Amino acid sequence: MGGFIPRLTRPAFKRRSPAGALLMADWNGIVGPAIAAVTVPKRLTGGTLTIGCSGPVAMELQHLAPQLIGRVNAALGSVTVQTLKFVQQAPSGPPVSRPRPAVPLPDTVRGRLDTVGSPELRDALARLGRGVYRTR
Repeated sequence: MGGFIPRLTRPAFKRRSPAGALLMADWNGIVGPAIAAVTVPKRLTGGTLTIGCSGPVAMELQHLAPQLIGRVNAALGSVTVQTLKFVQQAPSGPPVSRPRPAVPLPDTVRGRLDTVGSPELRDALARLGRGVYRTR
């Protein structure tokens, strides 16, 4: 039985090494949710981990390469990854919307809001005013 196992597992490990499979499965936990949201591990060959991401993300990750390599190697339990290679890949999820900066209300509007007694109504009217003055 022991003689058959290497012959059976060799083809599977040629396609995907155990370390590569672990990276694919635990990528979010290894690099964190922020980096995992914009990257995907592609393959691990010869000490080089290939990561798919967009161009601007690749530039950021080049600066974080020593930390990423350290995290990956710590998760794998050995020094498996020595270099990172980045390949162009379109983002997989919907674009992240960023909140717009608050628009200051004109003094005349702010003065009238001070006369409103209810704090909830005052806040709602202030949000409405900011939306109106943002489009102008």
